[in-house]
Amino acid sequence: MNSYQNLALLENLYRLKALGFNYIDPISPNKPQEQTSTLPNSYDTLVTTIQKCHLCDLSKSRSQSMSGFGSQTPKILFLDAFVSSAEDESNSYYTGRSGSMLRDMIEKVLKLTIHDVYMTHAVKCKPFGFQQPSLSECNSCSPYLHKQLEILSPKIIVTLGEEAYRLLSHDESGYDHLIGQSIPYGNSIIIPMVHPSFLIRNPSFKPEAMRTLLSIKEALK
Repeated sequence: MNSYQNLALLENLYRLKALGFNYIDPISPNKPQEQTSTLPNSYDTLVTTIQKCHLCDLSKSRSQSMSGFGSQTPKILFLDAFVSSAEDESNSYYTGRSGSMLRDMIEKVLKLTIHDVYMTHAVKCKPFGFQQPSLSECNSCSPYLHKQLEILSPKIIVTLGEEAYRLLSHDESGYDHLIGQSIPYGNSIIIPMVHPSFLIRNPSFKPEAMRTLLSIKEALK
């Protein structure tokens, strides 16, 4: 594409923006290539590798690491940021009130089951207490997440809350205006969403969550 075509495209985008259309730049997956290339290409072997991981101190805080749950050929992958204490204790997903709410969203709005989608975390082990994982701990898990996305190849990645979006995209722009938008990400699209735990504390945001779910449903067509 030459410089004249670039200029014409940019002018058209500005014109659409002036008319009220939203435009979001695509995000290029920032894969840690050297590390993902050494990970297994088999789903089952990757799960075993994650279960045996001791790359950071979070391995000392967990009951087990949690690689993910659901279909190995999902159209939708739900990405949470960190493993909760309830998930770690029960070694199960969709736990507690927020887990039940997410399950209801999947089953009652999207008309799917939890076995049709995939659920995972950007950081596979429970943090210490109520602390946020450190940058190095998050970076230790990043290759696992990117390898999962490579193997599972979901059409849609739904990020549950700002932390999950940041850990995946490394995009530091404001999160609120991204909620419900479709953001190109490699061969997938990211659709950011408010976290169910936030909705429990702030039920006035439920209509916005419903709009996001309808956007996800439309993107599945």
